Amino acid sequence: MAGWEELTREQLLIVVGEQAEVVAEQSIQIEALTTQVSELTRRLGRNSGNSSLPPSSDRGSKPQREPRKRGRGGRRPGKQPGAPGSGLGMVADPDQVVDHEPDACLGCGGDLAGAADAGMVVRQVRDVPLVKITVTEHRLHKRACGCGQVTVAAAPAGVDGPACYGPNLRAVAVYLVVFQHVPVERAARLIADLTGATPSTGWVSAQVARAADALVEVEQLIKTLLMVAAVIGVDETSLNVAGKMHWLHVARTDKLTAYHRHEHRGRDAVAAFGILPSFTGTAVHDGLTVYDCYPATHALCGAHLIRDLTDAAETHPGQHWPGQARKALADLAGLAATARADGLAAVPAEQAAEPLRLYRHAVLVGLAQHRKAPGRKQSKTRNLLQRLQAHETEILRFVNDTQVPFTNNGAERDLRPAKTQLKISGCHRAADGATNWLRVRGYISTVTKHGDDILTALRDALTGNPWKPPIPART
Repeated sequence: MAGWEELTREQLLIVVGEQAEVVAEQSIQIEALTTQVSELTRRLGRNSGNSSLPPSSDRGSKPQREPRKRGRGGRRPGKQPGAPGSGLGMVADPDQVVDHEPDACLGCGGDLAGAADAGMVVRQVRDVPLVKITVTEHRLHKRACGCGQVTVAAAPAGVDGPACYGPNLRAVAVYLVVFQHVPVERAARLIADLTGATPSTGWVSAQVARAADALVEVEQLIKTLLMVAAVIGVDETSLNVAGKMHWLHVARTDKLTAYHRHEHRGRDAVAAFGILPSFTGTAVHDGLTVYDCYPATHALCGAHLIRDLTDAAETHPGQHWPGQARKALADLAGLAATARADGLAAVPAEQAAEPLRLYRHAVLVGLAQHRKAPGRKQSKTRNLLQRLQAHETEILRFVNDTQVPFTNNGAERDLRPAKTQLKISGCHRAADGATNWLRVRGYISTVTKHGDDILTALRDALTGNPWKPPIPART
């Protein structure tokens, strides 16, 4: 190519034009790559503090927290002055008393037989007796009537074979597998080591199915009570059943828990669950669009929004609106908690006015800074801002109705045992087994929420008299 000094003006203009086109194409590529790197960086930085990912998925990307600094005036580790203790106390009526007499004087070595009483030191030991299986023989006597009929005495509940394990041991097996997440084989070994019984793994599995069969009506009662509740939380998560993805749906209150397993996540699953189609109260959820198809009043989980705003603040470190919106929501949540404790139906308008103004101002500023570019895909940040604006009523439902919680964390907590089970066992081997496990788990969760004893409730279920949640009186 000729040197620059040899080119005519027209040729120079052509070269400059071609280079301008190259620069323009490179600028577009650079912008696209910058957007892609930003998105990938955002994804790599996702953790339980800025997304809906569970804490167990954090691993190398755990949220960074400021380390505690302990100076001269700082708190010491352990129990703080004035905090209630948790040590064992003495009981007034011990089950057994053992007296110990000294044999000889520690001073002169003299015999202390007949020496004067100088008081005593009392120490109490709490322990459990070693468990040993006991065998009870039930003799079902027969009586012959004069009419020729021979009548056999009825066997007690749970005595259903010539040789069988009783309801207490059956309840322990279900408790270990469903509540404590002990694998079936280890549960059988644990029972053998502790009691001397020798149950098979098949027997242990059968007890879960037996308990589930006994709880069909109780599960339906729990669902019915959820349908007429004022406020419920609903959520869903994935489940591994026989190597295939299924979905676990939960509906709950602070007193009730119901689960439903389904091959799908959408309307078919929600309809099969049978709660939301008939529910007319307030449903708190994370914004899954399928929930909007039902007649309930809706409230969106504030914890999800706080995490999304944290993600926006980390993605756009120079922008202040995410922090302002997050603080406004947190302040409103605190006001709602105070109003609830004071017995108020809603946060007083004069208290809510300033946080509401800051929330709306933050959303408007964010929308101004993240305008939709023509011909380009809308960013996740703008999606979030539009959701904060369009669904303000659902997001702030807790401000105008203190029965509605700020978050749906209760539903997430009720889903956590199913994820714990998967981490231990990998998957449920069959759909029926997963359904049985979930029915029993929902029963245990409801029993626990009412403060009742789990083992007793399981034993009652296995003997045909399951615990049932009380039906609230109509007001």
